[in-house]
Amino acid sequence: MCLGHPPGHRLGDACFLTTACDGRHPRLIAGGFSFMMNPRSSEHTHSHSDFMAKFRKIRAWLPKALPFGALAAVVLWCATGAIAPPLEAQTGATPAPARAQSSTQFESLSRRAMEALDADRLQEAIPLLRKALALNPRWAEGWWSLGTTYYDQGSYAEAELAFQHVVAIDPKHGTAHAFLGLCEFELGDDKAALRDIEAGKDLGTDVDPQLRTVVFFHEGILLERAGRFVAAEMPFASLCLGGTSGADVVRGFGMAALRMPGTQFPAAGSEAATVAEQVGRAACAAAQKDFDSARLQMTAITSAYPHFPYVHYAFGRVLLDASDIPGAVAEFKREIDEGHDRVLPMLQIAACEYKVDPAAGLPYAQQAVALAPQLPFAHYLLGLLLANTGDEAKAIPELEIARRAFPKDLKVYWSLASAYARTGRSQDAAKARAEIGRLSHNAAHPEDAASDPQNTPIDVTDAAEKVTER
Repeated sequence: MCLGHPPGHRLGDACFLTTACDGRHPRLIAGGFSFMMNPRSSEHTHSHSDFMAKFRKIRAWLPKALPFGALAAVVLWCATGAIAPPLEAQTGATPAPARAQSSTQFESLSRRAMEALDADRLQEAIPLLRKALALNPRWAEGWWSLGTTYYDQGSYAEAELAFQHVVAIDPKHGTAHAFLGLCEFELGDDKAALRDIEAGKDLGTDVDPQLRTVVFFHEGILLERAGRFVAAEMPFASLCLGGTSGADVVRGFGMAALRMPGTQFPAAGSEAATVAEQVGRAACAAAQKDFDSARLQMTAITSAYPHFPYVHYAFGRVLLDASDIPGAVAEFKREIDEGHDRVLPMLQIAACEYKVDPAAGLPYAQQAVALAPQLPFAHYLLGLLLANTGDEAKAIPELEIARRAFPKDLKVYWSLASAYARTGRSQDAAKARAEIGRLSHNAAHPEDAASDPQNTPIDVTDAAEKVTER
C-alpha cells in the first residue's frame, strides 16, 4: 500500500515524499525527477504506510486517551442528548426510541469501521465511517480516521475535507493541521498548505520522527517556493541536525542557500544541479556544527564554480554561522564583485560591521539604500550605522522609515528613542519609550524588551530574512 500518489504519478510541479510500493525506502518525486533516500544514511526508512497506520489509531489529542469503547460511550452520551436542552423545551424533538435506534446504529457502524481499519481493510472502512459520521458529524475521531485513510490512498481532496472537519471540531489539533497542509500541498494550494503546516508546528504535532521529517521537508519546499529562502533554510537545517540528511533534504537546502527560484530541482548533470547539491551538503554540515567540513566543501565549490550566482554569498553565510566574521565579509565582497545581487551582500557586510567598525559598514548600507530604497531594513541598518558614527540627525529619518514598515519591532523604537534623546527631541524620545512599554506589555515574552537591544550585535540572519520578506 503506497502513501501518496501511485508510482509514476505527478500532480503538476508538486514535490512530495511518498513510498515505493515494495515498502523499502521513502521516495522523493519532484516535478520530473525521482530518487530514493539513501538507505545507508541516517534517513528514516520506515514505510509511510506504517506510520499512517499508527496515526489512524492515535487518540492522544483527545482530552483523555480513552479506549474505543469508552470513547464511543462518551460520543453516544452526547448524541443521545445528555448535554442538550431538556426534551420538553425542544420543539419537534426526536422521539426517544428513534434516538436510541440512531445511537445503536452509530455504535455498530463506528465499531465495524474501526475493526476494518485495524485489519487494514480500507475500502470496507470508508463507507462505514461515512455512514457513522452522517449520524454523528461531531465525531472527531471518525473524521480523523477518514482523513488519514483517504490520505493513505492519495485521495487528497477527500482527505482535505475530513481534516477540515477535525480542525473545526478541535482547532488546537496540531497534527490535523499538519495533515491538512500536506493535503493542500498535493492539491497545489501552496499558500494554504504553508499556513496549515506552520499552524501544526506551532500547536505541536505527534512526535513520530517520520511525520516530523515529512512536515519539515514540505515546509522548507513551500517557503522556498514563496521566495522566503532564509526561512526555508531553517526546517532543512533542523532535519540535518536531527540526522535526516538524504538527497532530497540536501538538494532543497542547497537551492534555498543559493536562493534558487522554481519548483523543480535543476536538470541532472547540469552545473546548477551539481552546485546546489554540493552547497546543500556543506550547509547540512554547518547545521550539524561540523564547520571544518563545511568550510572545506565550500572552499572547493567556490574554487570550481566562482561565478555561480550566490555561491560566495552562501559561503559567507556558512562562515557567519562559524563566527568567522572577517572570512564572511571577504566572501560577501566577492559576491558583490560578481554582480549577481549587490544589495544582499552589502547589507550583510553592513550588519557584520555594526558595533565592530560602523564607519567601515556605513558605505555599504548607503549603497544598499541607493540601489534598493524600497527595502525598509536597508534604511534601518543605515540609521543604526549613522547613529553609531555620531550622525543622529541623519539617522532619524532612516529609522522612521523602518518604524513605519515594522511598527511592532522593539529594536526600531529603542534606536529611535536614543537618537531622539541625543538630538534634544525629548518629547519624541518619551513617545518612543512609551511605545516600547506598550509593546513590551503586549509581547508574549516581555522580558525580551527589558534591556536596550542596541547593546547586542544585530542578528545578520534576521537582517537577510527581513530583506527577503520585503
